[in-house]
Amino acid sequence: MSAADRLTDGLYGLGWSTVKKLPEPVAARLGRTVADLAWRRRGKGVQRLESNYARVRPDASPERLRELSRAGMRSYLRYWMESFRLPSWSEDRVRTGFAPKDVHHLTDGLASGRGVILALPHLANWDLAGAWVTTELKTPFTTVAERLKPETLYDRFVAYRESLGMEVLPHSGGSAFGTLARRLRDGGLVCLVADRDLSASGVEVDFFGGTARMPAGPALLAQQTGAYLLPVTLWYDGTPVMKGRVHAPVDVPESGDRATRTSVMTQALADAFATGIADHPEDWHMLQRLWLADLDPAKGPS
Repeated sequence: MSAADRLTDGLYGLGWSTVKKLPEPVAARLGRTVADLAWRRRGKGVQRLESNYARVRPDASPERLRELSRAGMRSYLRYWMESFRLPSWSEDRVRTGFAPKDVHHLTDGLASGRGVILALPHLANWDLAGAWVTTELKTPFTTVAERLKPETLYDRFVAYRESLGMEVLPHSGGSAFGTLARRLRDGGLVCLVADRDLSASGVEVDFFGGTARMPAGPALLAQQTGAYLLPVTLWYDGTPVMKGRVHAPVDVPESGDRATRTSVMTQALADAFATGIADHPEDWHMLQRLWLADLDPAKGPS
């Protein structure tokens, strides 16, 4: 392991071991302080966040985009502070930390026995939403995680999410899709963060007036297994309680070949994601390139 990898792994380990011991108000202040420091440095991630917000709010002035990126970094660090602390939260704290709307779409889908796919963008804290599902609804689920470097950091993330009641599969390796399909055919729940394609072979969608690429997996799983496909959006509103909405199911089109059906369904997901992002752009933690016009074709997503 390189010195840089050891440093990265050590910093995350310090976060999980130390931040979770802090009183909640202290952790919140620490998150805002770190966010403001990172924002003032204007590194590549902050600049990319601001550039992505310009796509969402094309009429925003440079001053307004700066305000949005500062709020975005504060939201992003709130996610991290909460995530470092989540394993130590009581069940009551998890239950009261999230207040979603229209959960009946999820509970009705689970009751049907058909299986349910929840598809989310990188909004607010998807880990907290997952912990709420396993705690409040007493429903375990399966998800997929990107393999991180160093490997020890990936192992930390897997252990963290498993401690919240999730089954975690690696994104790479080729076997995740089959396992997800089996879980759905058994009437289970699958949760996927689905606003950024990691394979460079996803489905092209219209997203805030530009062409982006999003993963085909959610739509393909729904077609192959008959599971419900439900978009979910999340946001913060200045209170300690995260808010969210479970959107109505994305139906499988009655006509067209598989590629056409997949394209239509993935566009429907993108449209649902866009409604949540447009309402709360500062809670969209997209610090990477997303639109095809911003990607280097030789390198793919970055």
